[in-house]
Amino acid sequence: MSGQHVIERSATGPVTCNSVGSKNQAELHVQTLVTASTNSKTRNHADSQSSDGSEPCSPQPMSPDQVHDLPPELLQAGWRKFWSRREGRPYYFNKITNESLWETPMLGIAHDPITDPLGINTEPSNGSVPIPGALDKRLSRPSTEINPLVAITKRRASSELCVGSPLKKAQLNYKPFWNFDIHTNAVIKERAPLHLPPPHPEIESFRSTLVTKIRKNLQDMCSQRENIDAPLDSFNRWLLERKVIDKGKDPLLPSDCTPELSRALVDEIMNDIPLKLIRTTLIVDARRQLFKYAEAAKKMIASSNTSSTEGRKVVKWNVDEVFKWLRKKNNCALEDYLERLTHLKRQCQPHLYEAAEESVKSIVNKIYKMSSESVQKIQAKTWELYKEQNIAEGQPLPQPTNPRLTYCYSVQLSIPSMRLPVVERQIENEIANLKYKGETLKMNQEHFWKMEQLYGLNCRDDPRFDNFLARVWCLLKRYQAYFGINPNEGKGNQGALTPAVMECLHRVFGVTFECFASPFNCYFKQYCSAFPDTDGFFGSRGPFLDFYPTSGSFEANPPFSEELMVAMVDHIENLLEETNEPLSFIIFIPDWRDPPSEALLRLESSKFKRKQFACPAKEHEYRHGFQHMPLAKDKMNVKAAFSTLVVFLQNDAGYNKWTPTTEKIKELVLASKIKDPLSSSSLPS
Repeated sequence: MSGQHVIERSATGPVTCNSVGSKNQAELHVQTLVTASTNSKTRNHADSQSSDGSEPCSPQPMSPDQVHDLPPELLQAGWRKFWSRREGRPYYFNKITNESLWETPMLGIAHDPITDPLGINTEPSNGSVPIPGALDKRLSRPSTEINPLVAITKRRASSELCVGSPLKKAQLNYKPFWNFDIHTNAVIKERAPLHLPPPHPEIESFRSTLVTKIRKNLQDMCSQRENIDAPLDSFNRWLLERKVIDKGKDPLLPSDCTPELSRALVDEIMNDIPLKLIRTTLIVDARRQLFKYAEAAKKMIASSNTSSTEGRKVVKWNVDEVFKWLRKKNNCALEDYLERLTHLKRQCQPHLYEAAEESVKSIVNKIYKMSSESVQKIQAKTWELYKEQNIAEGQPLPQPTNPRLTYCYSVQLSIPSMRLPVVERQIENEIANLKYKGETLKMNQEHFWKMEQLYGLNCRDDPRFDNFLARVWCLLKRYQAYFGINPNEGKGNQGALTPAVMECLHRVFGVTFECFASPFNCYFKQYCSAFPDTDGFFGSRGPFLDFYPTSGSFEANPPFSEELMVAMVDHIENLLEETNEPLSFIIFIPDWRDPPSEALLRLESSKFKRKQFACPAKEHEYRHGFQHMPLAKDKMNVKAAFSTLVVFLQNDAGYNKWTPTTEKIKELVLASKIKDPLSSSSLPS
C-alpha cells in the first residue's frame, strides 16, 4: 500500500499529521502536535512514501463482523479489514499506526521512532503494541464491512477502473518527463505548519481580478504619463523582487515591504524613456530608431517642468547634432547608426532621468499602494467566507522547541480547509478542461495526470480526492494571475531544465530536490515553489528562501530576477556555513557579462565554489515555461538564446560525497546538448 499522508483535524485543535507506512522503506519520522479540547498529547508518526501514492477511501460503518474477520493477534495489533470501493478489493488498516496495506499484514517487526527513527536497529517485536488513548480521534473514523457478494468478484487494478479514478495510470502515448520514484535525501529540522488559509476558487478568482487591474493600471500610467508601454514582464519581475523582502499575508501580492519604493522597477521604466530601443540588424531600422529617439528626447525635455536649464541645453544640442548628421549621411553602415544612437543615449539619459524621475517614482508607489489595498480586500473576503463555515483565523502555531531532523516533507497548513465548491472536468483531445462558474481553465492531459500523482503522494487531508479538481483549478488560476494576460508574458520565469539534464544530475551528483520549481514543471516530487498554499497539496516544500536543509544534494535554477538570484546566493552560503553534513547545490543562472550581474560575481567569488562551466548559447535547451498549457504541446523544448553558467557550491562533506570530477562534468555537458535541433524554437534573451 502507498506511503501517503493523511491529515486529521480535531474540532477545536490544529492540524494532526499522520502517515501511511510502507513495509520495505525506512524513513525518518515527523512528530506533530494533536490538541484536544481538554489537554494535549504528542505522538510520533512514520513519514514514509511509496511509488504509487494511492490510499483507500474512508468507508462507512455497517457491521463489525467482516471488519474483525482477522486472527486475534492482528486484531490486538490494531489491524482491521475493509473494502476499497475505488479499487474494488479488500485492504487492511491499522487504527493505531494508520498504516494501510493491500496484502494481509505480517507481525514480527517493532519499531521505536524515538530511539531508532531510521529503523536501522529494529529488533523482532515482543508482541507489545501501544494502546491508544480515549481522546484518539483516529478511533472514530467510520468504516465499512466487506460486501460478501462483491468480495468474491475479481480484484481489479487501478488501471482497469473508469476515467476519473484517483491515481489511475494514464494511457497516453508519451514518455513522462518526471520521476516520482526518486526519494529525497534532503534533511531538515521539523517546523510548525504555516498559518495560511487553504485556497478556494472564489478567492482565487477575486485575487486574479485584482492582480489584472494592477497590471492594467501600470500599463495605463506608463502610457499616459511617459508615452511608453510598460516594460515586458516588468510587473512579474516586480512581484519577484518585492517578495524577497515582503512580510505580508498574501502569497502573491506584496503589502509589507521596506523600503516601499522598488528601485528596480523605477530603473526598468526609466530605461525605456523616452523610447524603448530594440536590437536590429537592418540599416533602415537603425536609422529610423535613431531619428525617433532624438525626436522623443527633444519633445520630452521641452515639456518637462523638472529638468534643469543646463540639462535642456545639453539634450537640445545633442539632438540637433543628430538631425544634422542624418541629413548629411544617407549611406552609412549599420555600425555607424548604432554607435551614434549609443552616444546620444549616453549624453541625454542623465538629464532625461532627472526630468522623469519623480513621475516614474509616483507610478511605482501607486502600484505598491494598490497592491497593499488589494491584499486587505483579499483578506477581508477570505475570512468572511471562512466565518460562514465557522472557521476562525486563530493564531500561528509556535515552532518546535527541540526540533528533530527529518527528511523534508510538503508544506502543512494550520488553518483547516473549508468545503470547496464543485469544479467540472472534461477531457477532450488530450486537453483537460476545468470549469468553475463559467470560467474554464485548460491544461495538457499528461500534466493533469501528473497533478493527480502529486496530489496522491502529498495531500494529507483529502484521501477521497473530493477537493482535487477545485485545488487544481485554484493552482491554474494562481499561476495564470502570476504569468499575466498578454501572450508569452511570464514564460521566462517558469523555464525548467530538460529531463535529460535532471536525470543526469540525479544519477551522477545525487540530486533529488529542485530549489525553484512548480507543480507544473517539477521533475522530482519534492521541490520548493513560490506559493505554499496552493502548491503544498502537490508536494511543494514552500519558498526556497524559507527552506533550511542541513544535508542533501540540490539543483537551483531561479527565475531571472537579479534581486532573487542575489538573495539565493546569500541563503545558500549561509546554509553551507551552518552545517557539517554533506550539502551540495548545483546552480544554473544566465551568463550575463555585459555588464556582469551581481549574482554571477558573488557565485564566482564564493569560498564554497568547487567548479563552474558554461553552456554556450544556442547549444542547450530549457523546457517551455508554459509546458502544462496546450499552446506548448508541440514545442516543449526551447533553445536558449544566452549562455548558462553552472556553478557547484558545496561544503567539504558535500564535495567529498558528490565531487564534480572532469568525467562527471562531461556527462552533464553531454546531457545538456540539443537532441533534436529542428524541433527547438528559440528562447528570448
